[in-house]
Amino acid sequence: MAEVLEINVSDLRGACEKLKAGDKVLLTGIVYTARDAAHKRFDALLDKGEPLPINIKDAVIYYAGPTPAPQGKPIGSCGPTTSGRMDKFAPRLLDNGLCGMIGKGERSVQVRDAIKRNKGVYFCAIGGAGALAASCIKSCRVVAFDDLGCESVKELYIEKFPVTVADDCGGGDIFSSGRAEYAM
Repeated sequence: MAEVLEINVSDLRGACEKLKAGDKVLLTGIVYTARDAAHKRFDALLDKGEPLPINIKDAVIYYAGPTPAPQGKPIGSCGPTTSGRMDKFAPRLLDNGLCGMIGKGERSVQVRDAIKRNKGVYFCAIGGAGALAASCIKSCRVVAFDDLGCESVKELYIEKFPVTVADDCGGGDIFSSGRAEYAM
């Protein structure tokens, strides 16, 4: 069985060059949720030269739209959403300091190039397992765009959140390598 790496999000930038596509990782620390609507607002702010409502330098964005928290829990179901919908925004955020992204599905060539250029990383979380993801989330608070409801930007504190390195800063990509492995 492959080794599972435990990484604190605050140390991720320094760890990126050691991570390889296919590595299993347990992440601990602060990540932000953001989906399509929030990304459009980020883009508009950057177009105007205005600051973003969160500091994305060395940050990780989890593409998720959590459901409301049941009584006694910090969050409801919080599974990953399809990352490709954020591909038109991701290179710009990476160029502005974003370190990592968590979602599901393959990324575009432009995003993979931006990951390499900025020494970042893209992680895949388990799709369809929102309750599992929620069990790793210890706190949740809205930090921007409250009017967007489930798509507002939230700050999450996660512990041992299971992810797989999908795209590494050396150009490794589990989707390309996986297809190549089975091509005959």
